[in-house]
Amino acid sequence: MKNPAIEFSNVSLNYNQSDNLVEVLKNISFSIKADEIVSIVGPSGSGKTSIIMLTAGLEKISDGTIGIHNRVINHLNENELASIRRQHIGIVFQSFYLIPGLSALENVLLALEANHKYGLEDQAKNLLEEFGLSHRLHHLPGELSGGEQQRVAIARALINKPSIILADEPTGNIDEMNSENVIKLLFDYSKKNKTSLVLVTHNHEIANQCDRIIELKGGRIVLS
Repeated sequence: MKNPAIEFSNVSLNYNQSDNLVEVLKNISFSIKADEIVSIVGPSGSGKTSIIMLTAGLEKISDGTIGIHNRVINHLNENELASIRRQHIGIVFQSFYLIPGLSALENVLLALEANHKYGLEDQAKNLLEEFGLSHRLHHLPGELSGGEQQRVAIARALINKPSIILADEPTGNIDEMNSENVIKLLFDYSKKNKTSLVLVTHNHEIANQCDRIIELKGGRIVLS
């Protein structure tokens, strides 16, 4: 594969728990293209979320290498990893992680400011309006439905125009109708902007809409 957005090469992740070695990922390798939508499926505890965390540089691997746009990231320091995230990666979690005391608009603007981008309120407003939230710009998270909160969280993840979107069970805390809207937002953005979308899900209907499925079992890839 030429110039993959994400590349795992012989990656293992282990940790000690009560003097026992727990093997989370066992020597896995895969690549994801720059415009590919890939789902990661498998039973609970198979290592799906760990792939998201490792790709984002939020966990350290035990062995192997991880590349983001041909740059090996597993030996970078925290500041360098933060720079990679700001430049390339948007993350959507199952929990929304919105700041309760900030409005929907302010939560999105905060992501811009973290990337040292200021004076872009219109850009944030336009994205929230595109996501059907024009009437919710100044509402606090507690005043929004679960589906609305997740759309704000997605807008926050996408406002810096990442080349890689990592979504960890993004529909896990919302109902079926909102789930469909959230998945459509992610798919439409990825296709329109030719970005990589890595989607962890237990929902096989969602997984089957992706370009490719990576299936994990017991920390190993059984389908790719």
